Amino acid sequence: MAGERIKYLVNEDGKKESILLPLKEYQELMDDPADLVKIAERKDEPSASLDRVKKRLVGKWQSTGSK
Repeated sequence: MAGERIKYLVNEDGKKESILLPLKEYQELMDDPADLVKIAERKDEPSASLDRVKKRLVGKWQSTGSK
């Protein structure tokens, strides 16, 4: 995060107790756990090979009249 600074909140003794992050950086940090939750929720869903997915997408694309 060029140009954005993390700020530390300190107590009376100068010991770091909290951190203040730019909102964008916080949101990026929160994306990772959210992605892990989605992966865990979907772990028992059936999977498909890449070839199968490609064929399905090409079929959908061709059915729209696009070439």
